[in-house]
Amino acid sequence: MACFDDDEDTVLEEIPVFLSKNLQDNLYIFQYPTKSQTYNFENVSVSNCCIKPINQEVKVDFSLDTESRFYDQFKGEQLALAADGKNQAKGERPSFKRGIMDKQAFLSSRPLDDVTKYVVGVYADKEIHLSPLTGIVQLRPSFSYFDKEDKRNKAEQKTLNEEDDDEELQQVTVKFARTSAKKAKERQGFHNLMKKSDEEPWCETYWHPRNSSTSELERQKLFTTNRQSSLAFALDPKAYLAKLLPNEVRNQNIDAVLPSRVFSKVRLKSLPLLEQLKILLKDGRMLSFDEILKIFQDSVDPKITSEKLVKTLPQVGIPIHGNWVPQSEDLYPSDTFSNANGVKSELMVRARDYVLFRFSRANFLDRQKIIFDTQLPPEEATEILKSVAYLNSDKKWQLLLPPDTQFEQRYPVVVQRQDLVWRASEQTYNEMDYEKSPKRTRKRSQRDSKSYAAACPDLPSPVNTSLGAP
Repeated sequence: MACFDDDEDTVLEEIPVFLSKNLQDNLYIFQYPTKSQTYNFENVSVSNCCIKPINQEVKVDFSLDTESRFYDQFKGEQLALAADGKNQAKGERPSFKRGIMDKQAFLSSRPLDDVTKYVVGVYADKEIHLSPLTGIVQLRPSFSYFDKEDKRNKAEQKTLNEEDDDEELQQVTVKFARTSAKKAKERQGFHNLMKKSDEEPWCETYWHPRNSSTSELERQKLFTTNRQSSLAFALDPKAYLAKLLPNEVRNQNIDAVLPSRVFSKVRLKSLPLLEQLKILLKDGRMLSFDEILKIFQDSVDPKITSEKLVKTLPQVGIPIHGNWVPQSEDLYPSDTFSNANGVKSELMVRARDYVLFRFSRANFLDRQKIIFDTQLPPEEATEILKSVAYLNSDKKWQLLLPPDTQFEQRYPVVVQRQDLVWRASEQTYNEMDYEKSPKRTRKRSQRDSKSYAAACPDLPSPVNTSLGAP
């Protein structure tokens, strides 16, 4: 393997980069996802082009070569007849004026709403010119003439049904389907978008061919006309990055693209210390005190001290053998249910507190005993155990981290305070174990029963309560 020095790489060439704003309000990228390698739209003529500038929608009609030997004229006439019908209604615009399918319509959709991070670049004369985009649209074939045919057939069928007086009434059963609030909100948002799109009329435009002089003039606007030298390169790297991408712009809408349970570092810094610790303990499941302090000093608050942290941690966490775990109420908020079997949060909190107590008294736990003691389904019991432990090679559940004896020696008051909490709960948990332990009943001897019956023949024979038989 070749050895590389730690020095910086040698600069081979410097290429100036310019920002052109000549087309920043009118520059779109057209994408054709259905375009094949053999068939493209570079040399195809356009018969009509329309745009909706507010909703950023485009409709382009590409002409078809009806004289080609690969074109089926009979099928084209059938499609035109099916779309427009034999008799056109007044005011209705036909899809195919010549009575034959001589064009293919393409309708756009927007794959991205925010295109502020995308630019178009041109490299020429050892210079790079960047132009910001207004939008990106994807054009796909539109088969609206099939919708017109279906609509006309339904109207004709409805007219025939109204003229049929001998039609018998039939009983109809109405069923109402449950829709969640999320689906209803999504459906309402889709209807609002469709309504806004329908309200905006199409604006007809003129399509300039690729090799025309007008297109060439528009392409020249991609190059920067003002090439004054910028003073930004005289700044140091940190100042230049801050000038190029300010902090408030860099952090804008970061949480919108993250999953619901993931917090950005910027949002975490804006929260109070208690909320920061809650999030950190929930994500880490079990952390040592040194790990928590290092995470805060490196990423959240460099000025935080160990004394401040150790005073705040008991309010949101529980120490077990020197390590910290989140409180059960934070993992299972009130009025919530478990994912597997829908167990109430109150029962999950009690069961997890019981598991934490057992781990404070033992190094290993058995899942079957936890299921028996807590009366939880196996899925919920496993979920609680996984929040603080793992299954070792002996098929026993063991805590995620080994005991942190250094923390226990440095902060004995915290350990003693938590031990008092465990002792207060110990009697309750021991009584619960005793009540659920199986009771053993002594079986009466048959010899004693026979001697009792011989001694007292006038009395009825005793009942065997252990078997429950008469």
